Amino acid sequence: MLSKEGADFTKILRRYDIETQVSMTPEEMAKKLLPTDEVFKKVAEEVLYMRFKTVGPVVMEALKQRNPLDVINNGLVAGMECVAKLYAEHVYYLPEIMMAAKTMEIGIAIAEKQVPGGRESKGTVVMHAAEGDPHDIGKNIAAVMVRSSGYTVVDMGRDVPIVDFIAKVEEVKPLFASGTALMTTTMSAFPAEAKILKEKGIEIPLMGCGGAVNREYANSYDLGIYSEKAPQTPLIAEKIRQGYTWKQVRDEWDAIVGGQ
Repeated sequence: MLSKEGADFTKILRRYDIETQVSMTPEEMAKKLLPTDEVFKKVAEEVLYMRFKTVGPVVMEALKQRNPLDVINNGLVAGMECVAKLYAEHVYYLPEIMMAAKTMEIGIAIAEKQVPGGRESKGTVVMHAAEGDPHDIGKNIAAVMVRSSGYTVVDMGRDVPIVDFIAKVEEVKPLFASGTALMTTTMSAFPAEAKILKEKGIEIPLMGCGGAVNREYANSYDLGIYSEKAPQTPLIAEKIRQGYTWKQVRDEWDAIVGGQ
């Protein structure tokens, strides 16, 4: 009979990232991520720690000392960027993402009232889960990230028919579009959508995401680009806003997403 005497079980059935999860807290990570300006730091902490009941008074106080757009971008959005980093590091999960997003939205609504004409959108993005696919958690997280970065998100939801997606793109003329597929049976919607868009002369990038999609697949059809994780999407969006084509995003993808 085999003996277990002297065996080392410390590395058996142990997830690769467990050490990070148990050794780093949000407070410890925040020390490196939060703004150094004390006013913006207080605002960012409201988002980071999901204080949706107190974010209003903190933002109002910050608005007495700082420009409302700066409070939004350097405080509220900066806090959400910290949340995105913690999510990428497996310290935060979906509930924290959604609660932080709600906190940020409350703060932005207050600050925007003091911006003449409201905050200008960086552009419109159409997001959807592929036809036949009921999974939309990844899309929802990415939508939060993109919206918090200053873009207008048209969220079509899940199981979106190809014809409806194409019609929406024609209607709103987005900066780019994003599709999510968690099943291999639904990811074929993306090349089909890309083909129709090209036939109509619409050359916007079509981002493929989700568990069923990888970079090689997203790059296998015209217009296709790839986002592996939700926090990468705003980074790619910024390059598209600067004028990058889908080909340029593909060529410089590693540099664009960096460590995200």
